Amino acid sequence: MTSGSPLVHGSLPLSGWIILDKPVGLGSTQAVGAVKRAVREAGLSKTKVGHGGTLDPLASGVLPIALGEATKLCGRMLDATKAYDFTIRFGEETSTLDAESEVIARSDVRPSMEQVLGVLPQFTGEIEQMPPAYSALKVDGRRAYDLARAGEDVALKSRRIVVHSLSVQSGRSRGPNSSEGEEGLGSAPQGLSTSLEANGLSDVTLSATVSKGTYIRSLARDIAWVLGTVGHVTMLRRTKAGPFTLEQAISLDFLNEAAKSRRLDGAVLPLIAGLDDIPALPIDPEQCRRLQHGQVLFGLPVSPGPYLATDAGRPVALVEVSEGVCKVVRGFNI
Repeated sequence: MTSGSPLVHGSLPLSGWIILDKPVGLGSTQAVGAVKRAVREAGLSKTKVGHGGTLDPLASGVLPIALGEATKLCGRMLDATKAYDFTIRFGEETSTLDAESEVIARSDVRPSMEQVLGVLPQFTGEIEQMPPAYSALKVDGRRAYDLARAGEDVALKSRRIVVHSLSVQSGRSRGPNSSEGEEGLGSAPQGLSTSLEANGLSDVTLSATVSKGTYIRSLARDIAWVLGTVGHVTMLRRTKAGPFTLEQAISLDFLNEAAKSRRLDGAVLPLIAGLDDIPALPIDPEQCRRLQHGQVLFGLPVSPGPYLATDAGRPVALVEVSEGVCKVVRGFNI
């Protein structure tokens, strides 16, 4: 991965991003705990740690974890566009819509690749989605998954989401000519074998880029329903969260080794890595002082919009400029 700029060790606080390639079986809270332990083992001062969006224990992939002043950007990361690869197993629907729970519905219907490709446009763009009962959403002050586990009916409201892109990566066929475990490569769907088309799909792997608030498990359920069958997610991997991708992600083993050697440079990206969509606004020391005191700057000859104010490359504040007036949205103490 890219290490970013060198970080100061010793008594100074650490600010930046650790992009974990979270393994299956580890919850987001556990991942944050692992990062806290690594920071302590590296001999750094007490540092705030937070994550930019939860990732189910059964999911793997990109989990941005913010350190120090970067925790002020966790809200932006929660709102960011995210990308996933996920596999739908046709024929069985589970209570949690993944492989974690009991089967609640079965179907003998298996769609063809042509049918799958035919319904994907229905799930692209702005669509209505019903969140899964097993989710962290609150109903009358209680988590939906707590209600569902207690056997209570969970009444969630549908929400508008955006699926920016949705495509097929691969499919697996079933039947006498092709076993359940036989792969039929579908990254180029027109190249799929005749047996896979004739016997239908037991599984299909899709890639999706989605807005905040999207539940991939619900997307898989709804795709199966429209295809006249049922299904659940057997694999879920986040490939991108905001500006961060798997190329920047590190394993827990890499993080732990970096901590033991008391050098986290290769594991931490700078704070500004989470703001690659925000243009920089260089300011002078006097303007920097005024912004740090919450004062307004006037007469800036820049277009309206958000900016990252920087003093000699150092992040000072997220600001909003309107009609030449610059106001602080979020200040950084770096």
